[in-house]
Amino acid sequence: MEIVGIFKKTIYQTDKGYIVGLFRIKECSEKEYINTTVTFTGFFHELVIDDQYTFTGEFTTHSKYGKQFSVTSYAKVKPTDKVGVIEFLSSDLFPGIGPSMAKSIVDRLGSDALNIILNNNEALDGIPKLTLKKKNTIIDTLNKYEESNEIYVYLTEIGFNIKEAMIIYNRFKKRTKDIINNNIYDLIELDELNFPKIDLIATSKDLVHDKAKRIEACIIFVMESLTFESGDTYLEYENIYSALENYLHEEILIDDFDNYLYDLETSHKIIYYNKHYYLKDMFDNENYIADTVAYLSSRLTEKVEDVDLIIKAIEKDLNIEYNDDQKAAIRLAINNDIVIITGGPGTGKTTIIKAITEAYRRIKGYSIGEFDKKLALLAPTGRASKRMSEATAYPASTIHRYLKWDKDSNRFGVDEFNPNPEELVIVDEVSMIDTNLFASLLRGIKRNVKLVLVGDYNQLPSVGPGEILRDLIDSEMINTVYLNLLYRQEENSYINTLAMEIRDNEISETIKEKKDDFVFLECDSNSIIHNLKVICKRLIIKGYDYKRVQIMAPIYKGINGIDNLNNELQEIFNPKSPKKDEYVSGDIIYRVGDKVLQLVNIPELNVYNGDIGVILAIELVKGKEVFKIDFDGNIVMYPVKELNKIKHGFVISIHKSQGSEFEMVVMPICPSYKRMLYRKLLYTGVTRAKRKLIVIGDLNSFLTCAKNESNIVRNTSLKDRIISVINKK
Repeated sequence: MEIVGIFKKTIYQTDKGYIVGLFRIKECSEKEYINTTVTFTGFFHELVIDDQYTFTGEFTTHSKYGKQFSVTSYAKVKPTDKVGVIEFLSSDLFPGIGPSMAKSIVDRLGSDALNIILNNNEALDGIPKLTLKKKNTIIDTLNKYEESNEIYVYLTEIGFNIKEAMIIYNRFKKRTKDIINNNIYDLIELDELNFPKIDLIATSKDLVHDKAKRIEACIIFVMESLTFESGDTYLEYENIYSALENYLHEEILIDDFDNYLYDLETSHKIIYYNKHYYLKDMFDNENYIADTVAYLSSRLTEKVEDVDLIIKAIEKDLNIEYNDDQKAAIRLAINNDIVIITGGPGTGKTTIIKAITEAYRRIKGYSIGEFDKKLALLAPTGRASKRMSEATAYPASTIHRYLKWDKDSNRFGVDEFNPNPEELVIVDEVSMIDTNLFASLLRGIKRNVKLVLVGDYNQLPSVGPGEILRDLIDSEMINTVYLNLLYRQEENSYINTLAMEIRDNEISETIKEKKDDFVFLECDSNSIIHNLKVICKRLIIKGYDYKRVQIMAPIYKGINGIDNLNNELQEIFNPKSPKKDEYVSGDIIYRVGDKVLQLVNIPELNVYNGDIGVILAIELVKGKEVFKIDFDGNIVMYPVKELNKIKHGFVISIHKSQGSEFEMVVMPICPSYKRMLYRKLLYTGVTRAKRKLIVIGDLNSFLTCAKNESNIVRNTSLKDRIISVINKK
C-alpha cells in the first residue's frame, strides 16, 4: 500500500541508511490512518524533515515497538502549491535561504518554481537580494536532490529493492547509471549484492551490453558456489568450466573460456597458482594464515623455567592430577606462542583449558579481575563458548562477537588495523572454523599474542571452505599435543571407547551388547519411526524430556530424514493441547513448548547458528503473532515473518550438533542415509553423547559407515604453504 505525508522526526538511524522515524499521514487508502502520526522503518538515501514523501510498504507489528509502517520504496513528493514551495525552499536543505527570500522566488516564478529553476538556471536572475552564492546554492542543491531521487527511482524501477538501491547509490552516487549502462555486473563488488539478482535484472531489462563481462561475473559466482559446496579452497579448470555451462545452460567455447579466465587473472579477481584456481580472497587468506602461523611458531619467547612448580601448585589447589600429556600441553602453551591441543571426547581438553589459563595468570601475577582483560576464550558457537566459561569461570565469547561482526555489511569491526588487546587467546572447537573466519581471527589479535588452539582432529570439518585443524596438524610444523587417555570414563561405560574404535576402525563385537551408557537397537528402515516413538515415550516416562534428549540424523529428506522425523516426534514430545497456542506456517505447525533450532547468527540478540531453544509463547501483539523463544535463558522475540531463522529441533543434523554435548543422544542409522555415511560423521554423532547413546537401525550400515573413509578430502593449500613459509625462515 501507499501512504503520502510529511516526514516529522528521526528516532533512530544507522550509518547504513536504516531509519526509524515518525511520519504524518495525509493520504492513505485506509481512512483510519489519515491525519495520524505513525512510526516507520526502512532504508533511505536521504530524508528531509517536514518534506512530503510517498512511502510504499505495509503495516507490521513489532514484538517490542508495536505497529509500524515497513517501507519498501519511497519517492519525494515535490510541493506543487505556492505555500509548499516556499516551505521547501526555506527548509534546512537550502542553507541561507529564509522564508522571505523563498517567497520572493515564488512570487516571481509561481508554484512551478522548482521545475523552472531546474530547466533554466537564469530564471533566478533579478530576484531582489539573491546573491550569486545563494543562487548557486539553490541550483546545486536542487540538481543533487533531483539526481539522487531520479537515480533511486530508476534503481527500484528496474528491480532493486529499497535497501539495494540505497547501497548502490551510496557507493556510486551520480555514476550509478553509467555503471549500470557500461557494465551492470560491476555492482558485484558490493558484498550485499549477488550475481543471480544482478543477472536477473540485467537479462530481463536488456542491460547485458557485454557478454564477456556477464560470463566473467558468472565465473566468480560459480567459483564461490563450488568452494562452499565442496569445502575446497582452490578449484580445478574442468570443474569451473562444467559448472559455468550448467549454470548458464549454454555451450562455452574452450578458447573463449580461456580468455575469460585470463581477463579475470589480469584484473586480480582470481589467482592461478600451482596449476589451481583460487578466488583472490581465499588465496590471500590462506597466505595470511600461513604467514601468521609461521611468525608465531618461530618467534623467540622468554622461557618460564618453573612451569612444573606452577603445575604442582595448581594440582594441589584444584585437587587434581594431570597426566604426562596434559602437563606437556601446559608447558608448551606457556613457553610457545602457538600450540595445538587435540583429542577425542573425555580426554581432558576442557580441563587443560582451565589449567593453562590458571598457570598463565599465576606466572604473570595477575589478579582474577586483571586477567579478564588479558584473556580471550573463544569458540565458533555460543554453546561451546558457554561451556568454556563454565569450566574456567572466565568470560568466553563467540568469534563473531569478539571480532564485532556486522551482519548488514558482513564485515568485522576488529581487524589488523584495529586488533583486540588480549595477551592469551584460547580457541576451542577449531575443527569447526573455516579458512575465512580463521584468517579474520588472526587479523583481529595482536602479533605478539599467545595462541592456544583446541579441537578434535577426527570431527567433521567446518561448514565453510577449508580444513584448518587438519592442515595445521598435518603440517607437523606446530607444537601439537595429542590427548589419548580417557578420563570421562566410568565402569561399564562405552561411549568414549566406541568413539575411539570408530576413529581407529576397530569396532569390537561387544557393540551388540547392552551397556550402561550404550545400546544398539537393530531394526529395518520401515520400523525406525515406530521404534523411535516407543523409545521416546519410554524416556519421557523416565523423566527424560526433549531438553535432555537429542535425536540426530545425517540427512533432511526422506521418510527417515530430519524433516519428517521432526513432524512425527512433535506429537510424542509436545502433543497438541487446547492449552498450547499454535501457529501454522505452510505444512509446519509451531506449538508452545516446541524445541527449535537457530539457523543463522544474530550476534546482537546473542543467538547463533546451531543454538537450541524452546518456544515459551506465541503472543498476539497488536494483531500479529510473535514467537517468544528461550535459548537457554536468553529470551528472544521473533515476528512470524522471521520464522525462516528457526526450525524444529526435536531432530537435528549431525553437522548442526558440532560444538554441543547432550546428556542423551538417539541416532538412527539406515541404508537410505548411504550417501552421507562416513567415519567422521559417525564419530561426530557418537561423541555428542555425554551419558547415554542409543543407536537404532541397521548394524551393517553402522559398520560400513565406520569403515568408510571416503568422505571427500578437501582440496586446500594451507598445509603446504605453512611448510614452505616456515622452511624459508
